[in-house]
Amino acid sequence: MYDQFASDYDRFVNWENRLAFEIPLLEKILAEVKSPAGEPLKILDAACGTGMHALALAKAGYQISGADFSREMINKAKLNAKSAQFELPFETAGFGALASVFGESRFDALLCLGNSLPHLIDDAELASALKDFFACLKPGGLLLIQNRNFDAVMTKKDRWMEAQPFQEGDEEWIFERFYDFNSDGTIGFYIVNLHRKGNAAWTSEVFSTLLKPQLKDDLTLKATRAGFNNVRTFGTLGGDPFEAQASDNLILVARK
Repeated sequence: MYDQFASDYDRFVNWENRLAFEIPLLEKILAEVKSPAGEPLKILDAACGTGMHALALAKAGYQISGADFSREMINKAKLNAKSAQFELPFETAGFGALASVFGESRFDALLCLGNSLPHLIDDAELASALKDFFACLKPGGLLLIQNRNFDAVMTKKDRWMEAQPFQEGDEEWIFERFYDFNSDGTIGFYIVNLHRKGNAAWTSEVFSTLLKPQLKDDLTLKATRAGFNNVRTFGTLGGDPFEAQASDNLILVARK
């Protein structure tokens, strides 16, 4: 899905608003970690997509690397970095392979943002990913995971999410997202990309992938089993309490 969607991904996400909101909150969380001798924190964005969080953090003075399992997302991240006159280490690598690509005990913090972890369908894959995150971090390093609140999603079974419009010159895009709830407990995640130029007829593409809902208690337990301690959960990046049926997100913060 993401190789095919990479060229339009930065139209799908309103990065100006999202980064203005999220980067100060991420920096507040990252302030928990102290780097030696005032050196910049070394951070791995483990599902960096087109690299926009990584670029924003690099501009803020962090030493950041990025990884994504989608080669086309990484290619787009490199183009975005070049356009911003940054040279960042972006690598094509999925969960479970990060320590082998970047090295063990290298990072002060590891970020897994944007509901990326639920793309792992098998429990063994999730356990392997969390152990991989643990291996990448220095002792005392910080893990931050940002997922959708699937406790609420699986109770309410709301299928449709808010449409995302985008306009560039005389071209328009509308991105519609919805879920199918499968009998095996997985979720089919669909993005419908509507596009037209000028007054031409709309064209459409549909992209899809599977998600495995990760509930708060289960993810907390698996993070602990992977070796993490001081595991905390919140409903927002700002640290608001997690409310199982009200929070939009599940934020998990833990230390190695």
